[in-house]
Amino acid sequence: MHAKTPAGRTAGALRLSARPLDALSASAPDAAPDPAADARCARNAAAAAALAAQVAHSADGSEAALRALRAALADSQAAAVAAGGPAPGRDPSLNSAADDAEEPAVAAAREAGWTVVSCSTTRRTDPSASPPVSPPP
Repeated sequence: MHAKTPAGRTAGALRLSARPLDALSASAPDAAPDPAADARCARNAAAAAALAAQVAHSADGSEAALRALRAALADSQAAAVAAGGPAPGRDPSLNSAADDAEEPAVAAAREAGWTVVSCSTTRRTDPSASPPVSPPP
């Protein structure tokens, strides 16, 4: 896979997302994750999801895929804002905005028939909020 293609960028983003997620989950399995690290993981996962949505949309081209791509891009932007700034992952309003942006992204991805993996701060720190992985359609 060429790194400059959407598929190559997606593969790279997924690899980059997986390492910190593994480290975060292994570092303190019974403790709440560090908010900054959690926000970075959510940002990386949202960016990877946006790239995957771009690949899927280019292959599918349907209106549902376009809606899912747009929602994934909005989610990625909100996650990036929440992970940045002077208090990464610690601003409740930015975290809430990122979580709120994830909801339509997840719904649009499911509508497009895609498998959904969720990585928002709320869901990572409150497992009862929603299941982290949805079953394939």
